[in-house]
Amino acid sequence: MGRDTIANIITSIRNADMDRKVTIRITSTNITENIVKILLRESFIENVRKHQESNKYFLVLTLRHRRNRKGAYRTILNLKRISRPGLQIYSNYQRIPRILGGMGIVILSTLRGIMTDREALLERIGGEILCYMRGVLPGMKEQKWIHEGSITESHPNGMFWVHLDNENMILGYVSGKIRRSFIRTLPGDRVKVEVSRYDSTKGRIIYRIRNKDSNN
Repeated sequence: MGRDTIANIITSIRNADMDRKVTIRITSTNITENIVKILLRESFIENVRKHQESNKYFLVLTLRHRRNRKGAYRTILNLKRISRPGLQIYSNYQRIPRILGGMGIVILSTLRGIMTDREALLERIGGEILCYMRGVLPGMKEQKWIHEGSITESHPNGMFWVHLDNENMILGYVSGKIRRSFIRTLPGDRVKVEVSRYDSTKGRIIYRIRNKDSNN
């Protein structure tokens, strides 16, 4: 095992993914446990358990697979080490790269511990970019939230500033269904906005709420 613990994790998962292995075992350290917790929370792995052997602790990871009549289909993952021991890369929270429009995650080491790019953005804290991970797992869909709010300002190309009921202000864009139906959206209209959990600064306007007093 080399000294780059994070590179060892990435290499182990990548090799197991290519070989269609169900489980892999890595050495348990503080940094590996924190990274594995993120992978489990973000559904990049199925399960994790701690195993002791000869006074040493290991983490046993279960990778995500699905089965059908033809057998197992491996996950499609892309894992890459960014900052290295010989070349450390830092970024403030405003310049953290977004992977696949928010479908992937960036893992950072900050003054408040290891966290994802989304958590760093909420905490308004930067740090060292350790690695990024992206992938489309069979049966895994992007989680989205539906919020209601009021349009406060309109912009060209179907873009609007929307003030949500939770007091957040996001940039909304009209969905294709609304465009095809020629539904007009104007400042003051109440709308429903679909927001990705990976990027809470913008959303897709999917429905215009009709005014009860309106005859339209």
